[in-house]
Amino acid sequence: MTEGRKATKNAFVMRSLDWIERIGNKLPHPITLFFICAGFVVLSSAILSMLGVSVEDPTSETGKLEVFNLLSKEGIQYMFESAVSNFTDFHPLGTVLVTMLGIGLAERSGLISTALRALVTSVPKQLITAALVFGGVMSSMAADAGYVVLTPLGAVLFAGLGRHPLAGLAAAFAGVSGGFSANLLLTSLDPLLGGLTIESAKIIDPAYAEQMNYAMNYYFMIVSVFILTIVGTLVTEKIIEPRLGKYEGGLKEDVEYLNPIEKKGLWAAFISIIITSVFLVMLAIPGFGPLGGDGKFIDSPFLKNLVPVLLIFFFIPGLVYGIVTKKVKSDKDVANQLGDTMATLGMYIVLAFAAGQFVAYFNHTNIGKILAIAGADFLENIGLTGIPLVIAFMVVTGFINLFIGSASAKWAIMAPVFVPIMMNFGYSPEFTQTLYRIADSTTNIISPLMPYFAIVIAFAQKYDKRVGIGTLVSTMLPYTIAFSIVWVIVLILWMLLGLPLGPNAPIYYQ
Repeated sequence: MTEGRKATKNAFVMRSLDWIERIGNKLPHPITLFFICAGFVVLSSAILSMLGVSVEDPTSETGKLEVFNLLSKEGIQYMFESAVSNFTDFHPLGTVLVTMLGIGLAERSGLISTALRALVTSVPKQLITAALVFGGVMSSMAADAGYVVLTPLGAVLFAGLGRHPLAGLAAAFAGVSGGFSANLLLTSLDPLLGGLTIESAKIIDPAYAEQMNYAMNYYFMIVSVFILTIVGTLVTEKIIEPRLGKYEGGLKEDVEYLNPIEKKGLWAAFISIIITSVFLVMLAIPGFGPLGGDGKFIDSPFLKNLVPVLLIFFFIPGLVYGIVTKKVKSDKDVANQLGDTMATLGMYIVLAFAAGQFVAYFNHTNIGKILAIAGADFLENIGLTGIPLVIAFMVVTGFINLFIGSASAKWAIMAPVFVPIMMNFGYSPEFTQTLYRIADSTTNIISPLMPYFAIVIAFAQKYDKRVGIGTLVSTMLPYTIAFSIVWVIVLILWMLLGLPLGPNAPIYYQ
């Protein structure tokens, strides 16, 4: 490629990134966006009702499904009467708040950040890249810890080993952001997205939605952890490092290893995890434990009530670590740390109120079900089914992710539309959520509007003052491409084998 063509290509990339950043910055705040969407549903219901829009629905008593007008007398009464219940019954609200009590204590006591540091500083030099990517993927237990701890730590480790620090930063960032949806454990993301998926599935089949559980993607995401670790390691060592070349900055830093108190706290937390896990397993044994059910684990109360399980699993080790390291000296410290965790969720609570109104209006007006039936017919008529439909949905998700960074905000808008459409094509809600999680994660690392993107640039500028949006995106783009291709291939193989995505979570809906 000539210098002129290369310069033209780089200019085009930079203009595209600038355009994405300008458009994204002009979008309303997600809370405002949900109120706008709710208002749009209200107006649309009145217009569509007056136009007599309807679809054939064999499940309806009349055989026809019509739009309910929210600006009618009955509709206005419904909006006033349901305002509180739309908020309190918003499925992800309680699950996220309760789950974050446990995860928040584990994070604020220092357990999660210490465990991540221990992971990446204790492995042999040959495995440091893989450890960074793996640690980044696992950090989705507490996303903030991954961005704030692992990303700069990756740069420091690589610099200390005489490798290019930006390669270490990129490896950690790829794991944290690109692997956000994968984990060996259930995280707060599972009930957050799962609740929205379950609510959306009720539009088509309430009985099916009733038996769904939050661990619906668990099997697939466990396998994804190892797949992404391998791919991320290869991209870093075969593409990113050779492209960056030898680091000439001369800036080296001492790696902050664990001190004796942190090691003692980590061992105590590890022992408490084992004891807690044994206790939870005993509760879940079918025919023995009170949460084990009558012999079928998949339908057991344990799986249907994972939120308090997650609370206990993270809370106890976090508490033990805090006590051993003196971060928790009394019950007041615990209360303060839990209070601080809830304080950080204030924005989410407001968002849940706005999203709750939008989702409730969307369902009550029948617009969601009408869109699902009409949309499925349209896509089938143009021949967009099967794998092309799957790829198209993921492309749409990835594109939207460039402008709206919040995973929950996007899914709250998309789930009521796409989950029913995919169900009409024979794909389960669990499968649609898997597609969303893949597309959302892989494009996180190249989205300038991702909340931590600017922070990562600041970390990178410590080693190279010239790093900007374009530099970081061009560095991370190989991860997005590689993660997307490999993850889709694994998904297609999963489909061909007909493997469940999680407990009682099939790929196909019947």
